Amino acid sequence: MSTLKNKVQLMGNVGNAPETKTLESGKKVANFSLATNEFYKNSDGEKVQNTQWHNIVAWGKIAEIVAEYVGKGKEIAIAGKLTSRSYETGAGEKRYLTEVVADEILLLGAKDNGNAE
Repeated sequence: MSTLKNKVQLMGNVGNAPETKTLESGKKVANFSLATNEFYKNSDGEKVQNTQWHNIVAWGKIAEIVAEYVGKGKEIAIAGKLTSRSYETGAGEKRYLTEVVADEILLLGAKDNGNAE
């Protein structure tokens, strides 16, 4: 049961081209957004689409896979954990951010190079 603690699984489409950086330590990190869609019928019986946006962070080998194969619009599935952090802007404002740190990725959809722009 311990594997169920803080476990997130999402399947959706990449919202922006992933930003990949190599840190001074040599470790790679990739950041991107992922859109998940949910469909339901409202009280009038009309089909409604609800889109949620998620901030995704990938490290190491997963970041390398993201950099090489994942582009805007690519359908993927990820598993990871939910994290929250805060930071201060240059203007001194405190900002809060919730992210999913991916520890697994599954490339879905068409077999392309992931650069669907």
